[in-house]
Amino acid sequence: MEEPSTRIFILLLLSLAAVWGSQTTAPAPQPLTRPCSFYTGRTCEECLKNVTCLWCTTNNTCLDYPVRSIFPPSSLCALSNARWAACWINFQVLIIAMSVVLGVILICFVVCCCYCCYCRKSSSTRLRLEAEEENLIRERERRKQESLQRKNERTIKHNEIRKKYGLLHDTDHPYSKFDD
Repeated sequence: MEEPSTRIFILLLLSLAAVWGSQTTAPAPQPLTRPCSFYTGRTCEECLKNVTCLWCTTNNTCLDYPVRSIFPPSSLCALSNARWAACWINFQVLIIAMSVVLGVILICFVVCCCYCCYCRKSSSTRLRLEAEEENLIRERERRKQESLQRKNERTIKHNEIRKKYGLLHDTDHPYSKFDD
């Protein structure tokens, strides 16, 4: 079952997609020469056809968007009553939704970077450990071979001493089995 935060996130993404889709599918508005105050008292849709206009629902006025400040001041119109780009979403919700989406994107980016760094570190550590293990195996085999070689040399040396003192029965001699 989905969590409430997941549902809210999905709804926000769908609403942003709808806003963006409605903006991108609409034909490009013709440049309007009329000032925004001309649309005061009319509908929100007529006002917002001009992207430089801001609709205030408290008194149904169409105002010039204050481009000097990022957000319209509350003396002009409260953020919860201001409409820009779409009549069905207020400016405050638009700002919150954009902030949430930007935050989620940044968090995903940071998580991906950390995960990639961790993977790179763990893979390099794993490769280093594998190389070290291979070196240990090679070293063990080399020592084993040297040990076998020394053992064979000792056996040969001991057999020569035994042969010298007659302790080793010579298998090459035809009568060696009858000496007992």
